[in-house]
Formats: sequence, C-alpha cells, structure tokens
Amino acid sequence: MKLFTNFIRRTTWRIYSALLWRISFHKEIDALPELAADELFIYMLGNSNMILKLKQFFLRMEFLPSFLGAFFHPFYFTRRGLYKGIVMNKEYMKGRLLDFGCGKKPYKELFNVQEYIGLDIEKSGHSHKDEQIDIFYDGKTIPFEKDYFTSIFSSEVFEHIFNLEQILEELYRVLKPDGYMLITVPFVWEEHEIPFDFARYTSFGIEHLLRRAGFEIVATEKTSNYVETIFQMWNTYVWQNVLPSKRYLKALFIPLLITPINIIGILVSKILPKKRDFYLNSVVVARKPSNIKG
Repeated sequence: MKLFTNFIRRTTWRIYSALLWRISFHKEIDALPELAADELFIYMLGNSNMILKLKQFFLRMEFLPSFLGAFFHPFYFTRRGLYKGIVMNKEYMKGRLLDFGCGKKPYKELFNVQEYIGLDIEKSGHSHKDEQIDIFYDGKTIPFEKDYFTSIFSSEVFEHIFNLEQILEELYRVLKPDGYMLITVPFVWEEHEIPFDFARYTSFGIEHLLRRAGFEIVATEKTSNYVETIFQMWNTYVWQNVLPSKRYLKALFIPLLITPINIIGILVSKILPKKRDFYLNSVVVARKPSNIKG
C-alpha cells in the first residue's frame, strides 16, 4: 500500500509539473532538470510571472476547457460539452447579437459579430460583481424594438426564468425574421442559484416551447452521454459536499479526488454503449421564420 501511495504521489506531481510547464513556457526550467517533481512544482508556483499565466489559463479553462481541463476541472464534462456544442453552432450567430442572461459573457470571444449586447436581470441568485452586463431588464419586457437583433445567444439561463413562455415571446419579437437563436439548457444538474431555479428541460420539452413561441428548430444536440453524466455528477457531489469549503484547500485535493474521476470517466465512456437519454445539457439552434404571417 505504501509503495502504491508513493507511486500515485509521484505520478500526480509529475503530471501537474508538466501541465504547469506547458502553460507557462518558462525557459528557465530547462536549466533545472535534476529537480524532483514536487520541488519543480514549488519552484514554478514561486515565480510571479508564472502565477499570472496560470491564473489566466485557469480563468479561460473555466468555460472554454480543452482536454487539459480534465486534470483539474470539477465540472469538466459539463463545461467541455457546452463549449463543444456552442463552437459547433457558432456560425449561426451574426450581425447584432443579444447575449440574454450574459453574466460575465464567458463565450463572447467565440462569436464573430458586428455588435455584442449583454442583457441580464438585476435580481438573481448570484452577485453581478465583475460581470459585463450592458443593460438590465425587468424580467418581463426586453427593452428593444421589434426585429432589432440579427441573432440571440443564451446559455444556462432558461431554467432560472419562471415565466419562460412570456420571455420566449419577447425574444421572438426582438429577433429579426430569418434570425437565429442559440441556447443551452440543463437537463441533469443540481439545484443552483437558489431560490431562482425553476425548471429542467428535456430536449423534447424545450423544442415544444420554442415551437409554441413561433420558432423553427434547426438543430438539437445533447452534450454528454449516460456515463459522462454519472461521472460528472459524482465529481459535482465531491466538490460541493465532501471537500473543504475554502477554494484553496479544495485545490489541494483535486489531483487525488477530481482528476482520477475525470480521466476514468473519459476512458469508460469510450468503452461502454453511448446512451444519450441521460445527459447534462441540450444545445438548441432555433430560427425565426422569414415568411411570418401578419
């Protein structure tokens, strides 16, 4: 057991030292090949320039994770699936874009549009500190004229709207004919931003609501399979309920409790049947018809 524990410790430090090296591109490390893995790790963390690069890297990986995110991101399967789904459909977003429920606008850099306007509601389940909201609305009426936007983007927002059918009518109103709306909604996830968490939508449910509002469904994608969803919810449980509440203490346990589950989940999901009726999120592209009657 002691030999196994030491092997895990050495392997973990080597992986994280290699990750830090890749992130920082710090040339001085070439001159330190004889340092032990844990000494190299400590050396790198003591370098201020490297700390800045690490901070930038982790902030980016929070919503735009590459495969490297599997080594440290507790919500890897959710965020990676959303990122891939949005990238797959980003070309629908053009012209003047409304980011509905924008928050920090984490996906803004993905879109090549002429104008990017962020809208959010002032009273919500989280603080708006450091967010990039351009305009607040009252939760009922979107303060723009009819046919104002060429495209609309909204990610993980609809579950927080109690009067969603009314808001869909508003989104339909401000979108130009032949304009596209790209949305993501959760299906399997814990209650969050309490008490402003009102619904979960199956792929069929959200499509039904969009059609009732007048939209045409262009594409619907599920962001994860059955196995990935199970592993994500296990890591979510551990992160939220088992690890210490302070983030810097949580970070110490990531290599031992989060990273292995992510890696095992990736491998197992490649082997077992890819059932997609138990999934984390739906990514939907909807269109406002150009031949609108009346």
